[in-house]
Amino acid sequence: MKYSKNVWEQLKSVTVEKLIKALEKDGWVHDENWRQAYVYYNPKNGNRVTIHFHPGKTYRPKMLKLILESIGWDEKDMRKLKLVK
Repeated sequence: MKYSKNVWEQLKSVTVEKLIKALEKDGWVHDENWRQAYVYYNPKNGNRVTIHFHPGKTYRPKMLKLILESIGWDEKDMRKLKLVK
């Protein structure tokens, strides 16, 4: 998924906690823990995503892109969830 430069700049500063909060707000359910990774399940479409949890940290661009592709949010969804303005 391609994001505009403005959106991408905002996403690079999203912390793990903020991403998890947005997942839960969007209806994703915490399914299980595996070491330092949290697995979330979306009951609407059956997708799963693994979030590596390191408190207060942000993701490197490549990892963030992979996570966002797994989640499937577009820019409209991210605005609704207040991840970007």
